[in-house]
Amino acid sequence: MADHLTLEKRSWNMSLIRSTDTKPEIIVRKLLHSLGYRFRLHKKGLPGKPDIVLKKHKTVIFVHGCFWHQHKGCKRSNIPKSNTSYWKPKLNRNVKRDKKHKADLKRIGWKTIVIWECETKNLGKLEKKIKKI
Repeated sequence: MADHLTLEKRSWNMSLIRSTDTKPEIIVRKLLHSLGYRFRLHKKGLPGKPDIVLKKHKTVIFVHGCFWHQHKGCKRSNIPKSNTSYWKPKLNRNVKRDKKHKADLKRIGWKTIVIWECETKNLGKLEKKIKKI
């Protein structure tokens, strides 16, 4: 199935996708702040440049989009039907890179928590997950 958008329109759509300060990330940050946690954002010196760094707890939080990071079992993690020769390798590289960053962080003594975009829809469950820190 071919893309129904022109190249210009597709390029414009893709340019609107943010890598920082996404809606799920802001939801997690607001919840952390309301629970009394203090944190830093996007620490460049750590592997993977984590979204949220809780230095006091030696913990980092990645807020992953279900599509971009291929959340297993999630309905949002489907692979597009068009241009699969591009999308499959791209999404697989993202997953592989995530695993490497998590392993690198563990090796240097950091705890890693991944919060998926779909988990930000239920604040009660999300709060329980965060309180385990």
